[in-house]
Amino acid sequence: MEALAVRLSGLDPYVDGAIRIVAFYDTLMRRRVDLPALVRASAGLAECVAGIRLHGTGRATRVSPHGKEASTPPSPASATAPVILDEEEIGTVWLERPGPPNPLDEVLLDRLAIAAATAVERYGPARTTMADPALVELAISSDSDEAAGARALRLLGFTAGLPVHVVAVRSPLPLDRIGGLVCPARPVKAARLADVGVILATTVDRAWFPAGVHAGIGAAESPCRSWQQARTALRFTTPREPVIRYADLGALALLAEIPQDAVRDNADVAAIARIAGRPEDLETLDAYCATGSLRRAADLLHLHHSSVARRLEQIGRTLGFDLTEPTGPIRARLALTAWRLLT
Repeated sequence: MEALAVRLSGLDPYVDGAIRIVAFYDTLMRRRVDLPALVRASAGLAECVAGIRLHGTGRATRVSPHGKEASTPPSPASATAPVILDEEEIGTVWLERPGPPNPLDEVLLDRLAIAAATAVERYGPARTTMADPALVELAISSDSDEAAGARALRLLGFTAGLPVHVVAVRSPLPLDRIGGLVCPARPVKAARLADVGVILATTVDRAWFPAGVHAGIGAAESPCRSWQQARTALRFTTPREPVIRYADLGALALLAEIPQDAVRDNADVAAIARIAGRPEDLETLDAYCATGSLRRAADLLHLHHSSVARRLEQIGRTLGFDLTEPTGPIRARLALTAWRLLT
């Protein structure tokens, strides 16, 4: 190969330069350099600012010919090339050369783009919590085929075969802060889809969520299945139980599959709707259903047990059944949960 290169270089100086560029990037790829090293080497070779941006992170890296991050404002790119992985454009590389492009810039960027795709496949994108919403949606969508979903996860930085939980979040807090708290030492990505925040994480602990966050946690199955579970679990959250694992719902999850018209027509649910305008009664019923005990509900509400007993008697008359009977709390809890799924 080297002998052929020497013969070709004697025929055409352009071919000589192109072959040297190809050999330069082949060496970098054999050494398994990462993205920052690729951009530094490219800036030095081109003798101008070189840059790369991955769509999955949105962050641009610009390096001067001296090997340091470019401090000057970005100039219009003199030449660009897409970074392609598995037939999908995942980013862009460019040069900021003053004046007209060099005849070999196209070859340089072509090889840089190939090397960048190889580095992304090997190392994943630069670590960041926030991610491109389109890429997150592709990873969790039921409309995506398995190969496209796996590719999206890889571009987000998740190693193939690694279990991934999907979390559906409602909170005024920034998603990147929540993501960093629930999974501080392992891969985690976050994005907002419509009115729901999405967090993808390899491990999730309910205790790590900050106050004020409502979250549903899906199992570490396929991401699209986990996303469906997470959204269902989010519907069951309450101020008293703001974070719920889908797996902990058990048979209660079946309530989410009942048509809403059927739920509204149920007599017990309609009765709950009638007491919804009385916050004290609703809170008392919730505490009683959560504890299963009049005295423990009184402790939770900071009331005397006799006061709670009077409230429960009045609530029972509205509901049309005795809450102190064995089936009373179960029936009330099911009605209360089903009513909340409507709101």
